Amino acid sequence: MNQILTIQESPAALEAGYSSMVELLRARAAEQPNERAYAFLSDRGGEEASLTFSELERRARALAAELVGRGLSGERALLMFPPGLDFLVAFFGCLIAGTIAVPMMPPRRLGARNSSASIVADCTPRIALTSPALQATRGDLSERLQAPALDFMAVDATKEAQAPAGSMFPEPGLQDLAFLQYTSGSTSDPKGVMVSHGNLLANSEMIRLVYGNTRATTYVSWVPLYHDMGLILNVLQTLYVGSLCVLMAPVSFMQRPLNWLRAISDYRAEFATAPNFAFDLCVDRFRPDQMAGIDLSHWKIALNGAEPVRAETMERFTKTFAPYGFAPDACSPAYGLAEATLLASGGGRGRGLVKRRISREALQRLRAAAPTSEDDAQFGAGCGKALVGERLAIVDPETCRRLQTGHAGEIWISGPNVTQGYWQNAKATAATFWPRIEGEAAERWLRTGDLGFLDDTGELFITGRIKDVIIIRGINHYPQDLEDTVQASHPALRRHGGAAFSILDEDGEGRLVVVQEIERTQMRHVSIDDIEDTIREAIATEHELAIHDVVLIRPGNLPKTTSGKIQRGLARSLFLDGRLAELQPGLPDALA
Repeated sequence: MNQILTIQESPAALEAGYSSMVELLRARAAEQPNERAYAFLSDRGGEEASLTFSELERRARALAAELVGRGLSGERALLMFPPGLDFLVAFFGCLIAGTIAVPMMPPRRLGARNSSASIVADCTPRIALTSPALQATRGDLSERLQAPALDFMAVDATKEAQAPAGSMFPEPGLQDLAFLQYTSGSTSDPKGVMVSHGNLLANSEMIRLVYGNTRATTYVSWVPLYHDMGLILNVLQTLYVGSLCVLMAPVSFMQRPLNWLRAISDYRAEFATAPNFAFDLCVDRFRPDQMAGIDLSHWKIALNGAEPVRAETMERFTKTFAPYGFAPDACSPAYGLAEATLLASGGGRGRGLVKRRISREALQRLRAAAPTSEDDAQFGAGCGKALVGERLAIVDPETCRRLQTGHAGEIWISGPNVTQGYWQNAKATAATFWPRIEGEAAERWLRTGDLGFLDDTGELFITGRIKDVIIIRGINHYPQDLEDTVQASHPALRRHGGAAFSILDEDGEGRLVVVQEIERTQMRHVSIDDIEDTIREAIATEHELAIHDVVLIRPGNLPKTTSGKIQRGLARSLFLDGRLAELQPGLPDALA
């Protein structure tokens, strides 16, 4: 039996007047029955399908009747869908039936690194919901999931269905579990975060308040729906305020990133969010002829999150797209994590980028101070402040004592958005969700595992992950800073395609290793030896570090999570096991 932890009911959720996401969906279907809730765009940008609030509720209720009829209330259901609206019917059908949804990416056919099997083993689902097309074309799913006896059910969002009356369904409350959001696995095995209806309502209200969202706030998103940013910040937030959410396939964005901007223009969207790399990709693929007729002046919140935010990225994006109406004050870095439902800090509408010059040397000593010279300076992007009803603390991860303003440490969170814990993992739940700040009254805090600091205004700056910090000769180095230096040192090095980590030598001393992808278009035109020398010189100049080993690899070979986060720990393990496909030094022909 899984341990369900009791938390206080969310004041924000109570003020909103809903006891569950199911009640919220019913209210939207009753109040705005014929208004479009969700639309899905084809690869060419045209509207392929849409659902009104009443259509979504009716079709979800029909699916829920099937789930209840199969005795699946309280059981887990995998949700594996290609991009489209089928996922939405499945997700809300699970909520209505009291079936615990487990969104996940369909496992790749031949991927060597497959976390889906470990997720299945952890949550022991009774059924897998998927689309008719995926069920017909992926006969290997059971094998990839290592679950030969798992039942599959196809869900078709376009299929009309007669929904029974609601009396046959359980009526969930704030404390009831809505779904399991599995963590990205960037630093450890994925864990199932238990997200309640109260958590979702509380965080939805927090998001609404900080960004001022209304029924007029149209969203455009390509972020996958199995990712919490795609599901909660886009799909559930627009349901919460009663606005339209326009969805695109992630691959459509990756192939033609400017189509995302065109959709924002076409739908006069106010809100569009993406990880940092997406804003870089738009700049890298910018073509004036593809921007003809695009007007970004209605875009009020360009939320950058889900991975380290770069001030330089937002400045490049603003400079590139300002001629098309993009306003600097639309830039909105934020911070969040699955254990806090989603959003943990953010800046208000129209605030723009908050940038601070900080000392690299001081940050290595976990202090946030002004730089002593230009060579010592680096820029940090503020990720907003604590949300309404929430508190943030910076805590020494070793002593668990609260740190003063200007000191860097582990970010701890307290509020109604903090979730119930990890599925079937009481030990990890106790360590992460029930720590105590030394010397203070006992209360519930969440240990995030992320490092950062608060300035004197309460602005949060993220500096890295505790497990990723590189310690060499007693000095802390943040891997993303080293990776940025590497990728800026040579045009052949792929942006967001590197990992820096340390290993121990025979004397127990830390040694720096850099793994870096080469741009495919550059592979025939560069020398491995020259690139390695350039990388070593850049790291020595900028960080006063000697590199033990440089490993150059082909594009796409760096281990990442399904949401695009670099798996530095896995890269380290592959390096130590000799399983990284290293490009050989020598002439350019070696790259062919």
